[in-house]
Amino acid sequence: MITFLLPEGHPEYEYDVRGLLSAFYPGREIVCAAEAPAEGEVLRVPAFSEIPDRSLRKNRMKQAVYTELSRRTGRTLPWGTLTGVRPAKLISGMLEEGLEEETIRRRMRETYLISEEKLDLALSVAREEAAILGGTDWQNNFSLYVGIPFCPTRCLYCSFASYPIAVWKDRVNEYLGTLIREMRETAGLFPGRAPDTVYLGGGTPTSLSPDQLDVLLTQIGNCFDLSKRREFTVEAGRPDSITAEKLAVLKEHGVDRISVNPQTMNDATLRRIGRLHRADDVEEAFAMARSAGFENINMDMILGLPGESPSDVAYTLEKIADLAPDSLTVHALAVKRASRLKMEAAGTVVAGPGQEASEEMMRLAVSTAARLGMVPYYLYRQKNMAGNLENVGFSTPGKAGLYNILMMEERQSILALGAGTISKRVQGSLITRCDNVKEVPDYLARIEEMIERKRQLWR
Repeated sequence: MITFLLPEGHPEYEYDVRGLLSAFYPGREIVCAAEAPAEGEVLRVPAFSEIPDRSLRKNRMKQAVYTELSRRTGRTLPWGTLTGVRPAKLISGMLEEGLEEETIRRRMRETYLISEEKLDLALSVAREEAAILGGTDWQNNFSLYVGIPFCPTRCLYCSFASYPIAVWKDRVNEYLGTLIREMRETAGLFPGRAPDTVYLGGGTPTSLSPDQLDVLLTQIGNCFDLSKRREFTVEAGRPDSITAEKLAVLKEHGVDRISVNPQTMNDATLRRIGRLHRADDVEEAFAMARSAGFENINMDMILGLPGESPSDVAYTLEKIADLAPDSLTVHALAVKRASRLKMEAAGTVVAGPGQEASEEMMRLAVSTAARLGMVPYYLYRQKNMAGNLENVGFSTPGKAGLYNILMMEERQSILALGAGTISKRVQGSLITRCDNVKEVPDYLARIEEMIERKRQLWR
């Protein structure tokens, strides 16, 4: 156990200190206490109260904590002191201020102690995002997110609102009816405005039957003007949920971007993480989607899955390269409290691949993406990520996921419908949010409250 002591009057330090400790000591129990315990490792956090500027004061504190933890462990972190979700957003802001690249690099190195490799990545992503978003005023419209919290099975690492479709099959239509009600009641919050992007996520939306998909997509088209939409994405995700009939329904309703997500192409790992399909099924589903006319297919993979080594990741990357998707999203595994992996560990350490192996895995992914003609176009980070790394989206020219950028850069309001979703209203630099309850039974019972939350958000 590691105990950290906050300076008096600075409770706001806790989140950042806990994030740094978790990065340096993955899997260790970390406790914030008022006084030092009789035994165990202790970190006393400095106050820097003499610095009046809150942001500067916090950065100095994080630098001091980072330096001390680096001394204790003999390690450095690729992202330095950065514990936030959106590292590229910092650089995007500097680019918009008109700062020169060398000035940006110096600020990022001095303030956040970031490595050159990650600085190069964040700069590349920020430039690509700027090129894709162009001079458009994205705040004129909004994006629509629709959540389907059902999957064929629940993966070992999953922390999302996700329910096995076979268990919930008798209530899926009830969920869809409630979701459509929320859709109808909130569509009027945007008079004269239309969604630029639509994203059907989950869960696995293609867990629904063809008829259910048809009903849902029809209602989306009835409630919202999709005539000018720039992108319509559906997370087909699990190959064991994809059929030719479902793909035909998606095409009929104008869906132009889908995901077919292997996560790994190693059958032993698929069994270990609770997936019922085989790697061959991924290849078959991908070919089926190409035959159905989909010209923008993303594939997701996860680095740091239980038992996988860099050679396993290299094998997955080669199999993905053979399929030649239009984009590739690479996730570093983040073990969250809500995942079965964390719960089943019951307080024991979940062994990851280690920082060195994790970095090698990411380098393999970056190299493969470059070989496929892809560039990084968005990135984000989470707590408890393998190797203190990141999630990166790569794409070939013209195939980047626009919704991903708008969501991550917080450039546009997002109306999010369904259990476990979070709506976001963007008004210049002011960003406000409201969430839907995560559990499906609660969502069904409290739909009036969910609708009212959105009315208040956009009042």
